[in-house]
Amino acid sequence: MVAAGIGRLAQAAIYRAGTYGRRPAVPTDGSRLEAAAERVMLRRAFAYVTGAAGSEAGARANREAFERWRVLPRMLVDTGERDLSLDLLGHRHDHPLLLCPVGVLSVAHRDADLAVARAARRYGATPVLSTQASVPMEVVAAELGGGGFWYQLYWSADDELTASLVRRAEACGAEAVVVTLDTSVLGWRPRDLDLGHLPFARGEGLAQYTSDPVFRRLVTQRVAAADPEELGSHPAPSPTPAAVRTLLSMSRHHPGSTRENVTSPEPRAAVDTFGELFARPSLTWADLPRLRALTSLPIVLKGILDPDDAGRAVDAGVDGIWVSNHGGRQVDRTVAALDALPEVTRAVRSRGSRAPVIFDSGVRTGADAFVALALGASAVGIGRPYVYGLALAGEDGVAEVLRNLVAELDLTMALTGCRSLTEVTRARLRLAP
Repeated sequence: MVAAGIGRLAQAAIYRAGTYGRRPAVPTDGSRLEAAAERVMLRRAFAYVTGAAGSEAGARANREAFERWRVLPRMLVDTGERDLSLDLLGHRHDHPLLLCPVGVLSVAHRDADLAVARAARRYGATPVLSTQASVPMEVVAAELGGGGFWYQLYWSADDELTASLVRRAEACGAEAVVVTLDTSVLGWRPRDLDLGHLPFARGEGLAQYTSDPVFRRLVTQRVAAADPEELGSHPAPSPTPAAVRTLLSMSRHHPGSTRENVTSPEPRAAVDTFGELFARPSLTWADLPRLRALTSLPIVLKGILDPDDAGRAVDAGVDGIWVSNHGGRQVDRTVAALDALPEVTRAVRSRGSRAPVIFDSGVRTGADAFVALALGASAVGIGRPYVYGLALAGEDGVAEVLRNLVAELDLTMALTGCRSLTEVTRARLRLAP
């Protein structure tokens, strides 16, 4: 829960600790936060979290887009009381910040999605649980008390598996289904490629799959249909130290005893089955009614950048639009998500739709969130910053990042004459000369 006046409260807590010689364990500055996380993370883990597609021009464009905007304060406005709350998809939220779906959080901290869930609960944020999570959705939902999260879906090549994932999410208390559209195939990511490292190939980030009855059946069928020497799409790896480490990683992350998994064909079969079924490149607008038939939950389409796509989404009856370029991770030289936000918002509103327009990609500060809200976002997603906090201090690290971002947003509103989110409008911005 977020207290009123969180900006001043956060400042007071930090400065009070400073009188005893204690500095924040998690830097409040975005650049220093990333640098601090790099010092504690494995090289391959940091590359996976921080890397982007190709030359990373898309990721840079996200930050450059924010740099083009300046905030215009208004004076002598009574902002003694500020309200950051909003209604979103039928639920009241303390503030407009969401925790974006991030897969394989175990590369940052062993408590992974559970630490993020606990921190989100402490600061009134809604976590969007990834299909590539390190912890099954039912376990995370129990940690949250059976609700208070959204579920992000990668639409599988297997329809039965997709249906199972969606029904599980609804059964354990998800409040919305967020369909990621921009990952029909994995983007070209040189940082990962140059290290020859993909977490999923090591069995990490597959918890939603290996806990799913449909996926487990498919793995069992794969094992039964193949000779032990022919399991998977590649020959058995040579017994190099790296191959042994990969085998151990697969065995540790697969359900059951690690000792038994080492000699079982199932962990490797699970990795190969996932690789075949992860996404559906053939997905089209014609498939959306099938998802609506699966669930009564609100449906949000994530990855929208083109206003024509936003219009089609509204016409298709979805409940929310999420403007995002996946943090620049999918398409090199993609347009900055912030540059796309105003046009997408206009396309949605021009159709008379009140569907929320959610935004992510490039947000590093509370002031960034203010700019996105002023340009039309209903809510703002945070991605890499909270992963850096997780790497630095687990649950407390995520909580500090959240507190700092909400605090800065609160103070920015106070200093610009905005008493509520409805007053955070385009009138509060100017383009830099």
